Amino acid sequence: MNLKQLEYFVRVAELGSFSKAALVLNIAQPALSRQVRLLETDLHVNLLTRNGRGVVLTEVGQRLFDHSVGILQLVARAAEDVAAARDEPAGRIVIGLPPSIGRRLTLPLVEGFRRHLPKARLAIVEGLSTHLTEWIATGRVDLGLIHNPEPNPAIEVTPVLDEPLGLVSPASARSAKVAPLPMADLVNFPLILPERTHAMRKLIETQAALANLKLDVRLEISGVPAILDLVAAGYGHAILTRTALAAFGKPDTFTLRPLTKPGLSSTLFLAVSAHKPSTPLGKRAMRLLQELVVAESLDAVAHNKTR
Repeated sequence: MNLKQLEYFVRVAELGSFSKAALVLNIAQPALSRQVRLLETDLHVNLLTRNGRGVVLTEVGQRLFDHSVGILQLVARAAEDVAAARDEPAGRIVIGLPPSIGRRLTLPLVEGFRRHLPKARLAIVEGLSTHLTEWIATGRVDLGLIHNPEPNPAIEVTPVLDEPLGLVSPASARSAKVAPLPMADLVNFPLILPERTHAMRKLIETQAALANLKLDVRLEISGVPAILDLVAAGYGHAILTRTALAAFGKPDTFTLRPLTKPGLSSTLFLAVSAHKPSTPLGKRAMRLLQELVVAESLDAVAHNKTR
């Protein structure tokens, strides 16, 4: 078992196909298949199950995959540390973004890396906060932005942005006003909310339970763009932050009424693993990400004032 075999195995598992992995790795497919078979022979196990559509991990293959990802990332960090001795942040870093702001942050993040960290290789993944937390804890993602995380000893979090939540309604709706809405009045609106595992849903449900309110949840949709499409079509109302609404790209389609009595806010945190030492590249990426989040938030507020 060697690092090259682990890299080949991980790429095949991620892509679910030997042919796709061969193209990405720029090697012949027979050579790739031979290396993975040698790995299986050395370990005396079957790591992948072949089927007509590609390959899937076996149970023991999933275990090796989780270990392999961590091993390959540790090797990459060793190379980063060597490069850091030359004061050149370099290497590969994986940043996780929630869908609510991923669309608005991806382009400025890529541009920021090209301008300030030209020797670094950036990978961006999107996922719900619960998934990003797990990926950061297991090492598949180096750092990420997550909403309202629950206590977890495997990650370290730093608050970046605290945003009030509001009721999002179609701009054409008669009931759509810009005046603040008391929390108790939410019971009068049919709501479209994320599923119960979503961090935002947990926050809303907890506050509603404390106020002894029974919300009228008509639809459970996890994607913010899909939720807003349904709101625009008149299927109900959403509860979102101004930044999430701005990420949709059509803020004039909606109105947002801040929730009051009590106010309800969502906090965005920057999260990293609690068990991995930070690298120069990681520190620079964290600063850049924090700056971009604040800039995007200010831009969303400024756009709302000019409407």
